[in-house]
Amino acid sequence: MPMYDYRCAVCGDFEYEQNIKESPLSSCPKCGGPVKRIISRNVGLVFKGSGFHITDYVHKNETKSSDSSN
Repeated sequence: MPMYDYRCAVCGDFEYEQNIKESPLSSCPKCGGPVKRIISRNVGLVFKGSGFHITDYVHKNETKSSDSSN
């Protein structure tokens, strides 16, 4: 199940695991204060494998960074 980030007006930020089909929390599970779901900032995006422009169409004149250090 995915983890969602919430911000409680009383307690501060916390994570909560819930089903994607469930409605967002409206009150804090600790204190009962009002909460809002916030967008996560630490989401990484990795392009691996084929099917991505960045991996399939590398410019021929680009060299690896280790080659230029010599």
